[in-house]
Amino acid sequence: MDGRRRVRKLVASTGRAAARGAIGAMAMSGVRQATTSFGLVQQTPPEQLLKQTVPALFNRVPVNRRPALVELIHWAVGAGGGAFFGLLPRRVRRRAWVGPAYGFVFWAVFEAVAAPKLGIGRNRRVLSEQAALLVDHTLYGVVVGSAPWPNAD
Repeated sequence: MDGRRRVRKLVASTGRAAARGAIGAMAMSGVRQATTSFGLVQQTPPEQLLKQTVPALFNRVPVNRRPALVELIHWAVGAGGGAFFGLLPRRVRRRAWVGPAYGFVFWAVFEAVAAPKLGIGRNRRVLSEQAALLVDHTLYGVVVGSAPWPNAD
């Protein structure tokens, strides 16, 4: 395979994985709607992130538009995570357990590294909230790892 073809395949594979990442983030949003409605999650990580890191921007957005901003940012992060998944070697991505494991690792790294550095999630010591966030990140990994076109991806 020549270099250009290899690059085209990598770009296409990464793009498909980014799309699955955005869709996975959308699926997470559905789970989060339920978990916040049931009181299992007080405030979603994307909302906390925006309020903590860019409060001036967040506060400039009209209150009725803030949920849309939170969702769009979350979907973009999901797409980025999906693109990164698409860069993993194909032989790794094709294993059924890798997607859910990727979702778990995404959650664990966020909780252990990113959240403390950003000053968010300190109040997430309740087991039910941790479990709810782990479930939605695992769902994300399932979606990111499921390629409807495994031969091309």
